[in-house]
Amino acid sequence: MAIVYQKPKALSDDVLHYCPGCTHGVIHKLVAEVIDELGIEGKTVGIAPVGCSVFAYNYFNCDMVEAAHGRAPAVATGLKRSMPDNVIFTYQGDGDLAAIGTAETVHSATRGENITIIFVNNAIYGMTGGQMAPTTLPNQVTQTTPYGRDVATAGYPVHVCEMLSTLDGVAYAERVSVDSVPNIRKAKAAIKKAFQNQIDKKGFSIVEILSSCPTNWGLSPVDALQWLRDNMMPYYPLGVYKDKEAEK
Repeated sequence: MAIVYQKPKALSDDVLHYCPGCTHGVIHKLVAEVIDELGIEGKTVGIAPVGCSVFAYNYFNCDMVEAAHGRAPAVATGLKRSMPDNVIFTYQGDGDLAAIGTAETVHSATRGENITIIFVNNAIYGMTGGQMAPTTLPNQVTQTTPYGRDVATAGYPVHVCEMLSTLDGVAYAERVSVDSVPNIRKAKAAIKKAFQNQIDKKGFSIVEILSSCPTNWGLSPVDALQWLRDNMMPYYPLGVYKDKEAEK
């Protein structure tokens, strides 16, 4: 019998703790498939910070390190500098990466650290109850913005890829989505490129992945994906924001 699908070897058999309809599971599978295809499981180290991905160390069969909230890029920097032949990646949400971890993110990027950042943007704090995040859209309702995010008092959302693409140390920055099969395929290609860049010693790479949060958005999984398409994609356009290799 022909095998049409196999679970990635780099993905463990543990049951995911994520809410029904959450797309973290899809992203985990893509990362694991890339690790398998590149044959790097034995020398890969992932970093799980605080947030919805706090238990990510249970789900990958490569070595994993737990980091304090927002500090994953700093931990990744130390690991990569002490083990330059290993492949180091972080797996971070928007609250972790773009709020408490802004300094670590920006400075690891501007230093051109040869690490890979997987950045999951669902426009809200997920694990801690659904409050406004740095990426929450204008007028978006959250637990702490019940009348919608008011930019006059709360400011504007952070466009991470656009911001980091201005830094000389960044080799690659792309925003993708996992709302449909074609976009999932593009997301995997971006993740694979980011890992390959590190293997080729090209420097800092980040893949921002637009993701849904049905629980905290108060929507069904299907409606949440449509909300992502209708609201997040226009505000956070998909595409490559920097690729030093392509610019040569």
